[in-house]
Amino acid sequence: MATELIHIGFGNYVSARHMIGVASPGSAPIKRLIHEGRAKGMTIDMTSGRRTKAVLFMENGSVVLAAITPETIEGRVRSRSARGGRGLEEEGE
Repeated sequence: MATELIHIGFGNYVSARHMIGVASPGSAPIKRLIHEGRAKGMTIDMTSGRRTKAVLFMENGSVVLAAITPETIEGRVRSRSARGGRGLEEEGE
């Protein structure tokens, strides 16, 4: 079974199967979760130095920071699902 990877900008990908949520980073509770994740070593910054526009929550408790909007990520997950969830190796990306 192929891994469903979602492009989250600047050559970075995450597994769609292990993602449980996407949020905007602006609210105090989300900022607190990012801070707690950093303290525990569970925050992964995939922004390539850009401003954080989305925070992804993974099954294993990791917090992933992305430089594209939650709406863009959601659209990519939906389009991947509509195409049958083909992985990168099947699409030729």
